[in-house]
Amino acid sequence: MAFINRKEELAFLNEKWKGTDPQLIVLWGKRRVGKTELVKQFVRKRPHIYFLAESTGEKEQLSRFSRAVGEFFSEPLLTTRGFSSWEEGLRYIRDKNQRLALAIDEFPYLIISNRGIASVFQRAWDEYLAQAPIYLVLLGSSVGMMETEVLGHKAPLYGRRTGQWKVRPLPFSQASRFRERRSFEDKVMHYSLAGGIPAYWLYFSPEKDFFDNLRDRLLKKGEVLYDEAEFLLREELREPRYYFSLLQAIAQGKRKLSEIVNATGIPHGTANKYLLVLSDLDIVEREIPVTENKPTKSKKGLYRIKDEFFAFWFRFVFPRRGDLEMGRLQRVSGEIQKGLPQHLSLVYESIAAEILWDNADRFFPFDALGRWWDRNEEIDLVAFNREQGKMLFADVKWSERLVGTDIYEGLKAQAAKVPMGGGGAAKGSRAEGEAERHFVLFSKKGFTPAMLKAARDEGVTLFKADKPFFP
Repeated sequence: MAFINRKEELAFLNEKWKGTDPQLIVLWGKRRVGKTELVKQFVRKRPHIYFLAESTGEKEQLSRFSRAVGEFFSEPLLTTRGFSSWEEGLRYIRDKNQRLALAIDEFPYLIISNRGIASVFQRAWDEYLAQAPIYLVLLGSSVGMMETEVLGHKAPLYGRRTGQWKVRPLPFSQASRFRERRSFEDKVMHYSLAGGIPAYWLYFSPEKDFFDNLRDRLLKKGEVLYDEAEFLLREELREPRYYFSLLQAIAQGKRKLSEIVNATGIPHGTANKYLLVLSDLDIVEREIPVTENKPTKSKKGLYRIKDEFFAFWFRFVFPRRGDLEMGRLQRVSGEIQKGLPQHLSLVYESIAAEILWDNADRFFPFDALGRWWDRNEEIDLVAFNREQGKMLFADVKWSERLVGTDIYEGLKAQAAKVPMGGGGAAKGSRAEGEAERHFVLFSKKGFTPAMLKAARDEGVTLFKADKPFFP
């Protein structure tokens, strides 16, 4: 199995391993993001016990944990008799006084089988594990449960952890390495479906193109990804039908809260509460124009599905489940093919934002970067530094046409209407006067000769696909 990137995460885990100080590390993140593989990479050359909790009863969980401990310490009796309690097992490990990593994966399943298990681990840590050379890692995919039952200030283990890391999806620059020898367009299409979730990329055949992989892995009944969105929502949420309605409305272009409420019939307060839950799960986000001074109070907020898999599934798959249940894969695939370019233009914008962050040293330190809009005006990406009085404006084009000077002139005209960071410049700072403006164009296909000349003459930065392009 390919293991890509995660250098920061591994460096964090390695640093915590140094010495013999006891460690209680919490790793959490959405399902399939790569937590298990990360921990396996970390422990593979170190003494360790890896235990994967499952959705079974506590007795079975404890029996399997006993076998894992018995196999590590070569104690055959443990593989047959087992521990009578979790406390007995943890004391047994403490008594060995050996530096080892104890990784308990999917810890939320232990909580479900025994609601008091977090208190058991808390007492064990307070009374004896915190004096032992143990390196305890608790992993979980149920983001909500990990953040309330393990990390939350009311959780029994609150204040005990010595480190924590939320494992996030891979950026495009890393995830696209799963399609190393393929074209930029192929990588973007696969990213529009898989996002930064390594497990999804591994479902795709490296020999097949996007539409073959789409039909074989997502649209075909019985495949893992076919029911993935429903499975993930049911794992996390008590009333998934309401969340389905909200996500479907957003996928159909209802981005204002009022539009979402009208489309779903869900009361305003309830919709707002459920959208906050989806936001906490990193599925949805509320966007505001990047230059807004008080984001939380802004009335310009628009909702979008930030998780690439959910965005794709609810836009293209969920509305066509009837056809898919009847096996009409070719029809659905053809309809997706027609609507895909518009969807990919939004995906390319998010990739362009990532590219700009990675190349910020070409410009200036960004206070913030994101979309900007006001009434009928909209710019794909705007960045600024209030103190330095600098702004950046970018237009991103996912098109078969070469980008010409008309796009550049339009961007300049729109840029003239954008305030510097909401007009919040400090008195006497450069930002109080005329901002220094940088212009950037992204194009899937490239640029016209006239645009190349304008770029040379006026210092416009160009990116063709995901690489800097020097005219």
